[in-house]
Amino acid sequence: MFDLKDTAPFETEEEEFDTVMASDITFTGTISFKKPFMIKGRMSGSIEASSDLLIDTNAEVNADIVADRVLVRGKVKGDVICKRLVYVTSTGSVTGDIVSSQVVLEPGSVFSGKCSMSPGEEK
Repeated sequence: MFDLKDTAPFETEEEEFDTVMASDITFTGTISFKKPFMIKGRMSGSIEASSDLLIDTNAEVNADIVADRVLVRGKVKGDVICKRLVYVTSTGSVTGDIVSSQVVLEPGSVFSGKCSMSPGEEK
């Protein structure tokens, strides 16, 4: 788990998530959810959420994402729009634009795109 100023802890353990897309699943389409969701497999399309999304280490997501908070440990190709936080770990990569109140890029992470931070605004 990690903590950031003005940010509630982000659960990173699989058992803390209501739904987990397993590593052997490939999905194409739109995913919408209201409770925390973890992706371990491959996904293409779009993601619309009012909760947290964790993209695990070996996951590959080719989708535009709208969520409350996103933790990226794997690969994301697409734009990421979050109300509160986008956190890209040292194993993660984002190819696309990011819009969020807070953005964290750990050393070793890869980011290619434009980043817009607007505290207090919801996009």
